[in-house]
Amino acid sequence: MERTLVICKPDAVERGLIGEIINRLERKGLRIVAAELRTINDDTASRHYAEHVGKPFYPDLVNFIGRGPAMVMVVAGPAGTWKVVRTLMGPTNPAEAPPGTIRGDLAIEMTENLIHGSDGPESAAREIEIFFPGLA
Repeated sequence: MERTLVICKPDAVERGLIGEIINRLERKGLRIVAAELRTINDDTASRHYAEHVGKPFYPDLVNFIGRGPAMVMVVAGPAGTWKVVRTLMGPTNPAEAPPGTIRGDLAIEMTENLIHGSDGPESAAREIEIFFPGLA
């Protein structure tokens, strides 16, 4: 079983889309093994977005992810689960995301794109450890 991190970002929570997003993950055959609705503090956000420190958009990332509650989840499935989640999400820019993807169907703006998913097994392990220590 492979695990990956998924975050329904504050815009997804504000718009009442957590159920829709979880439904899509579960319909695909993935399993939620941990979940918590939480407001992500600056320290956690800075560890999560460490690779973006110093980039012009970094402050906006940290402010956005912490502006309200987010649903943070560990999702499990077969090998390649992180790729399955990324495919379900669609490209970061909703304008380029095809219909049928979460962002293609539900998001409009690049800055409010509803969902985060780890981009590989190494980042999944690192991110799970940030949000659910000891679970990875």
